[in-house]
Formats: sequence, structure tokens, C-alpha cells
Amino acid sequence: MSTPLADKIRPKTLDDVVGQEHILGQNKPLRKIIESGTVPNMIFYGPSGVGKTTVARIIAENCGMTLHKLNGTSSSVGDIKEVIAQIGTFGSENGILLYLDEIQYLNKKQQQSLLEYIENGDITLIASTTENPYFSVYNAVISRSTVFEFKPVTAEELIPAIKRGYRLLSEESGDEIEASDEICRSIAYGCGGDVRKAMNTVELSVLCGERSNGKVVITAESMSMLVQRSNMRYDRDGDQHYDILSALHKSIRGSDENAALHYAARLIEAGDIISLCRRLLCIACEDVGLAYPQAVVVTKACVDTALQLGLPEARLPIAEAIILLATAPKSNSAYLGIAAALKDVKSCDALDFPRHLQNKHFDGKGAAVVGQHYLYPHDFPNHYVKQQYLPDALADRVYYQFGDNKTEQAALAYRRKLLSELK
Repeated sequence: MSTPLADKIRPKTLDDVVGQEHILGQNKPLRKIIESGTVPNMIFYGPSGVGKTTVARIIAENCGMTLHKLNGTSSSVGDIKEVIAQIGTFGSENGILLYLDEIQYLNKKQQQSLLEYIENGDITLIASTTENPYFSVYNAVISRSTVFEFKPVTAEELIPAIKRGYRLLSEESGDEIEASDEICRSIAYGCGGDVRKAMNTVELSVLCGERSNGKVVITAESMSMLVQRSNMRYDRDGDQHYDILSALHKSIRGSDENAALHYAARLIEAGDIISLCRRLLCIACEDVGLAYPQAVVVTKACVDTALQLGLPEARLPIAEAIILLATAPKSNSAYLGIAAALKDVKSCDALDFPRHLQNKHFDGKGAAVVGQHYLYPHDFPNHYVKQQYLPDALADRVYYQFGDNKTEQAALAYRRKLLSELK
């Protein structure tokens, strides 16, 4: 069975690692830690194919410790106990380095079984995860570790690695491989910052290339089929899902319709219009709100239309809703009002209702106060009468502040008019 190109070309030194200059460049923190010779417990966090496993292997090969490798998708407490059993043996006299890939798949009990040993130094843990460790890794493990974030590799950083991959395949096969700079750039920009995916694409492109007289020509036509969707880095249950939704939401809140359309396009391309539609309804209420109350009505109509049409036509009403929300006036007054009210509800004990707001009831003989004394607003001029509605303990509380947009200022002017006519 042949070894994948991604493994053949795997860097042996830190200088060969593609990307990650923010932590592996000269005088950067992770490089300095590795070069110090003292390896702490670490968690490598980032998308797949960006060098987490490679860096862990380089550390293991240079620290002189006995390396054990486990994967969270298939490991059990028994596998962890086998590593623990090696503590103090002749084979681990320089210490044990445990590389635990995909740690997020271990349950709390499995992660806890390591705590004692990584705290006293019997085991040095290097764990990797594609999900945010502050959500997916047990807090006690994080508190004993240093977290380093690995970022997607840029296309320009990928191009030299792609060319190196073609050279290696040419040397192994003895065939001349012709891959233009445009082909290399196409792979680099089409693989979403994933080095492993780029190397796999290089291998596939050679298999699909046109062969003649010991020469393999990589054509643009074959490449377009190989990379047409490979740039989508998306996991419906992972960080990328929530990052894209967050970026969409903040772009609309910031009135940048172009950025909002970009992030929406990524969700549409991934086929996830359900999450997109739900977020647009939320934005209409939270960020446009009372500045343009009809926004939620229009957005709901667009969402219903999109869900009824399905893709690809659903992109049209979705785009309409996005542009409407991004270019509409903004107000979060309703959001702030309900948030303030909820804060009081959570912090106060159950408060009595003002008597005049209670449902009518029988007072009984000897009642100190007889009658409800509720003032019916429709019996008064302008259908308004001033009376207390909040519980006594919160009688003067103000939750809602009128926004500075045209709609809310008109409502404020009407309120002031009612109050002035009472004087």
C-alpha cells in the first residue's frame, strides 16, 4: 500500500512547516518553547490539515521522550491506562509524551483519567482538536495546559509546498510532470488553507493528467473538477458553522451588505439555508427592530419563500432579505429592554402584582381594601390614563429607551403629547 503524498512530504523541522508564522516564526512563543527543550502540556487548536500533528511529531522526535499516540475517536480508558502503566518503566526513563489527537471526542471521565499524571509531570500531554477547546475540552485539562491556535494556511504559503509535492512525485515515478503556475495557484486557492487536502489534490491531478512519452501534463479542465468544491471548510456542528453565522450577523449589524452576502453565499454553497434563515429572522428583531418594524415581516416572507423554493432559487429571497436588513436603519432598543427586564426577573423574588391589575376576585368580609380600582384607559381622553403597572418594588424602573431613529422618535413624541395633555 503506497504512502500518501501528505505523509511523504511531511516536514521534519520547524523551518519546513507551512504557515503558522504567528506561533512558529523566529522568536515566536511556540518555537521558543520547543527550542528550550522543556515541553509543557499543550493543546493545539485549529482546522484540519494545518500542521498540528506535524508539529507534535517534530516535538516528540526532538525531546527524547517516549512517544505514545492515541486518537480520541477510537481510544478508551483502557488505552489511556496502558500509557499510564508505562510510567516508571525502563522504556520511559526520559519521560512519556502522549500525543492525543481529536481530544474533543473523549468524554469527561476519559479526560479526567489523565489529570493526576499531567499535573505531576509523569506524562506530558500534547492534544489537538478542531473544535474550540474552551467548549470541548474539560476545564481541568485546559487549566494545566497552554493553548496554541493554528490558523488556515494562506494560498501563497501553500504554493511552494504544492510545487515541492509535484517534484517529489516526479522523482519517484521518473516521469516529467508539467504543472503550470496557474495550476498550482488553482490548487492553493481551492483547498481552503488545508495542506493535506492540497497534497491529496496534487496526487489526484497526476493520476488524472494526460500521459505521453514519459510526460504527465496537468490540465486546467481536470483541475477544475478536482477543486470545484474543495474550498468549503464547513462543519454544521463545529466552530466554522457558528463563525460564519456570527460573521454574517455582525456584517448586517454593521450595515455592510457586501460582507453579509459573502458569508451568506458560503452558507448557501454548503447547503445550509435553515441556519441562515433562522439567523436572518433574529437579526430583523435584534438589530433592525423598532427602527423599521416591518423588517421582520418582510424577512419572514423572504424566509418562507426561500424554504418553499429550496436551492438554488432560495438564494434570491435570501439575498433580498440580507440587503434589506443591512441597509435598513438600526435599533437594538427592544433587545436591551427585554434583557434589562429579564435581569430583574432573575434577581428579584416573586413580586406581587398591583391590586388593580389582578384578575377580579371576591374580597370577602373584613377585607382592608374592597374593589379592584382599575382605571380602564379607553374611558379616558386619548385612551390613556396614568396608573402604576409595575410591582411596587420596581415602580420607577425604566427598561426601554426610545431609539434615535425616525420611527421610535415619532413614538416618543406621541408619548410626550399624551403626558402633556394630562397636566
